[in-house]
Amino acid sequence: MTDDVRLRRGRGALGFSFFAQGVAFALLVTRIPAIQDRYGISDGLLPAFLAAVPILAGVASVATEHLVKRVAPSVVLRWAQPLVLLSLLAVGTGSQMWHVAVALGAFGLSVGALDASMNMLGVSLQRAYGRSIMLGFHAAYSLGGILGASAAWAGAHWHLSLFTGYLPAVVVLVPLVLLLSRRYVDGTGAGEVQEKGLGSGGFKLLLPLCLVMACAYIGDSTVANWSAKYLQDVLGSSEQTATVPYNVYMVTTLIGRAVGDLGVRRFGAAAVVRGGTLVAAAGFAVVAAAPGASVGMLGFTLIGIGLCVIVPQTFAAAGRRAFESHGPGSSDTAIARLNIFNYVGFLIGSPLVGGIGDAWSYRGAMLVPMALVLVTLFHARSFGSDGARYGVRHERRADDRAVDVGRGGNEV
Repeated sequence: MTDDVRLRRGRGALGFSFFAQGVAFALLVTRIPAIQDRYGISDGLLPAFLAAVPILAGVASVATEHLVKRVAPSVVLRWAQPLVLLSLLAVGTGSQMWHVAVALGAFGLSVGALDASMNMLGVSLQRAYGRSIMLGFHAAYSLGGILGASAAWAGAHWHLSLFTGYLPAVVVLVPLVLLLSRRYVDGTGAGEVQEKGLGSGGFKLLLPLCLVMACAYIGDSTVANWSAKYLQDVLGSSEQTATVPYNVYMVTTLIGRAVGDLGVRRFGAAAVVRGGTLVAAAGFAVVAAAPGASVGMLGFTLIGIGLCVIVPQTFAAAGRRAFESHGPGSSDTAIARLNIFNYVGFLIGSPLVGGIGDAWSYRGAMLVPMALVLVTLFHARSFGSDGARYGVRHERRADDRAVDVGRGGNEV
């Protein structure tokens, strides 16, 4: 098999992995009220359950940083993804509160390992391709999220149990991800990361990107958790209309990511990120000032268009900076550390906006994620002057290419 064929197959397999994760996560978060009802979780206890998932995911991301020093990221992803799907099914299977606690704990730990290893493979594939492809992977995630949310809506509409609603996705996706996992392409060998980590100054190198990642996810969690309440309680929409903004947000992230790689190749990563930042900030401003529901939905649409490019490019920039400063082996370590701030932003965003909204006003609260997203402008240089050149300036001889492409999956 030629290297080009292996890369294409690896890219397709990894794209499906992103898609499957989008389905699984959407099925979980959109059925939280049903989970709460099934297990009798009180309103006071629910935030603790929800916070446990990103906290454990962060712990698993740290563990993955050390794990990939011994085994390839493809091995971690190969086994983490089925565990995510099976733990999702376990959420809908139990009958007692400790059952769901164990299931959500398993989901959090496995999803942290999955997110870290999945983005490690994406960054190494982008380096092998020599052009921007990360946004395409995250577009697949958005598509999975849309389909997962639609399946959850159908389950709620037809009053299906959680187990019945989750089972078809798990039965279909688990065999497929296991089959396609044999096509994953690693960027480095298992022992290379241990020899070439980030070193003592690694966190300082990544700090601007960690801040950008956290701020982007504060904005994302604001839309996910508060858009419906904002439209209904502040802008006076109907309950049905209040469900529209998040769906529109997901569709716009899909469209933006689907075409975003072309923008990065044409204008460079820094320019695309700056543009996305300004559009997202404008969206939050429109939401805060909106006189009615229709203008509010326009604002949430702008937020989706703007935010969708930031996270994939932050992962790509972290991998690139680590690669250029410390060599190929440091890229996986950088991705694992950066991934933690995904969960930091998710944990901070919802309570921050909710607390300000209760203490002051929800219109004013929308200005906080706007200001935080604008922080990205001060760190745009971290994304490089031309993301399209990433990988191209490291022209590879035939023997170098073997290092970048690595193995097409690892037998275990």
